[in-house]
Amino acid sequence: MKFFPVSILALVLMAATCSTQGQSSNDDKKVFAIATYLQENDKDYSKYAVATFAGGCFWCTEAAFERIEGVVDVLSGYSGGQKKNPTYREVASGMTSHAEAIQIYYDPNVVTFNTLLEVFFVAHDPTQLNRQGPDKGPQYRSEIFYHGEEQKAAVDAFIQKKQASKAFDQPIVTLVNAYKEFWVAEAYHQNYYELNPYQPYVRGVSRPKVEKVKKTFASILKEKYRK
Repeated sequence: MKFFPVSILALVLMAATCSTQGQSSNDDKKVFAIATYLQENDKDYSKYAVATFAGGCFWCTEAAFERIEGVVDVLSGYSGGQKKNPTYREVASGMTSHAEAIQIYYDPNVVTFNTLLEVFFVAHDPTQLNRQGPDKGPQYRSEIFYHGEEQKAAVDAFIQKKQASKAFDQPIVTLVNAYKEFWVAEAYHQNYYELNPYQPYVRGVSRPKVEKVKKTFASILKEKYRK
């Protein structure tokens, strides 16, 4: 899936990737287990549903889903590995089996899980194996971590339908596994797209993806993003 001309991509590859542009010596480096994070930040999402997706750099996917009506909160973090409290440096360098992922809390009365799957398959390329654009490695893999058998059945049916309809030129390689744990990434990764609009990676890689989601799902965008 191409989001911009090759010449621009070359510049982006030289200047910025998700793994090289997220360093800051004065940022909070603490990683939290999701339950601890929600408790310490007084976030009670018990009445909402949850979805967990990995689709490359979380700066892109977090921003894309934040724009969808019915999405209450999106957290960037790490999932799919065994290591406890994995750091950004460890995950980005491939030292763990975690993927960069997002945890989405949403109101199922406003937006369905299937709609979130539709957004996910536009927000990233599910046919790229262990990479998304300039970001390479299993930490940038496409994966859905299902919460319960109902979500698993929905994901399996969704992917089967996409494959059968030949929605993509190449086979879908998205992994589907049971959710186990989510580690909330360091504070400076949260809301990164909004707080760093002129950062090279955000401008060259994240923004085209977010704009594609906005265009495709214009009818279900939050009011403040309808422009």
